[in-house]
Amino acid sequence: MPELLTKLGLAGRVELLLANPDRDGGLEKQGVAEARLLFSGMEGDCHGGITRKSDSRMLKQYKRNTEVRNSRQLSILSAEELAAVAGIMGIPDVKPEWVGANMLLSGIPELTMLPPSARLQFPSGAMIVVDAENHPCRYPADIIARHHPEQKKGFVAAAMHKRGVVGWVEAEGVVRTGDAVTVWVPPQRIYGHA
Repeated sequence: MPELLTKLGLAGRVELLLANPDRDGGLEKQGVAEARLLFSGMEGDCHGGITRKSDSRMLKQYKRNTEVRNSRQLSILSAEELAAVAGIMGIPDVKPEWVGANMLLSGIPELTMLPPSARLQFPSGAMIVVDAENHPCRYPADIIARHHPEQKKGFVAAAMHKRGVVGWVEAEGVVRTGDAVTVWVPPQRIYGHA
C-alpha cells in the first residue's frame, strides 16, 4: 500500500503534544515537549498498547471487552477545527487537553476528513496511520462545561466532523512541538455497495 500513497503539498505543523499516563485519572491530558512514538503508541500515554478491549463503538462486531488490535493509539486534532468548534459553541476556546487529544496539528485543511490509511509523517521518520474519524462523544462535554458553563451549543453537535482522527504508529520515532508534518493519502474511491 505505501507505494500507492500520494504526498500532499500541505505545510502541517505540530502545535502541541499531550499525554496522560493514567486512564483512571480522567480524559484530560497534559502538554509534553516531545513524544516517543513506539509501535505500541505514544510512550507514557494511557491509550497505548498493541491491543485494547473493544468498547461501545464495536458492539456490532464484538462482545464488549473482546481483545482487538489497537487502532486508536493516538487522537490527533486540528487547531483550526477546534477553533471552529468553539465558535459554533459560542465560547472563546476548546482546548485539546479537554477532549483527550495526543496531538494538535495546524495547516492541514479538514484534518478530520483525512481518509483511512492516510499517513502523517514527521522529520524523525515516525509515521502514524490514520484509522478513522474520531466521532465526538459526551465525555468532553462535562470538562468543557466546567471551563465554560455559558456554552450555547453542545460539544457533540458542534464537533461533528471536526473532532480529528485516531490512528496507530506504523514507524517509530520522536515527535517534537514545532515539527513539520507531511501528509500522504491513498487513492480515493467510493465503494458502490455500501
